[in-house]
Amino acid sequence: MQINDIYNEEIKYLKDAIKHASNPFHTFSLSTLNDNFPENRTVVLRKIADNPLKIFFNTDYRSNKVKELINNQNACALFYDQSRKIQIRMNCNAVVHHKNNIALKIWNSTALQSRKCYLGPYAPSTRLDNWHPNVPDEYIEINPTEDKSQKGYENFTHIELNVIELDILKLRYNGHIRFKVKDQSRYFVSP
Repeated sequence: MQINDIYNEEIKYLKDAIKHASNPFHTFSLSTLNDNFPENRTVVLRKIADNPLKIFFNTDYRSNKVKELINNQNACALFYDQSRKIQIRMNCNAVVHHKNNIALKIWNSTALQSRKCYLGPYAPSTRLDNWHPNVPDEYIEINPTEDKSQKGYENFTHIELNVIELDILKLRYNGHIRFKVKDQSRYFVSP
């Protein structure tokens, strides 16, 4: 089994995950650091660039993850495909795109059903007395018009994760395969 073959196959799966929600890599676990504890949550993979390797996701600017990434750009991404028994770990440096040309370009290509998520009256993680979907009541069953959705741009954020180290583990009954990619080097490590 060659490192380059496995690497190229997994990049292909990551790219496929952008368009196919059934692909296990469509969502991934993102870890950030707050003052005292690591924080972990699931986000949706929106884009991948492969030279240099970068992954991207969108989020609400009011979320804790954005505050954490502004204070400390170090983050980790974890992907796992249970059926293929593949784990991909990424150590990353984050770039927060908010109200800039990059964020605007992504916003302009964002579907109305996704835009309504950024119109929520509450910042993510706000304590509520009663359950609320955090979508304006008038848009629970329908999408906003393009014009009405523009208010959500205020909260829209596009996060770029520059991968500084990649670790791929392929679990196999006859011996696991694990390797790292760092600084243009690819090398096996003990599983």
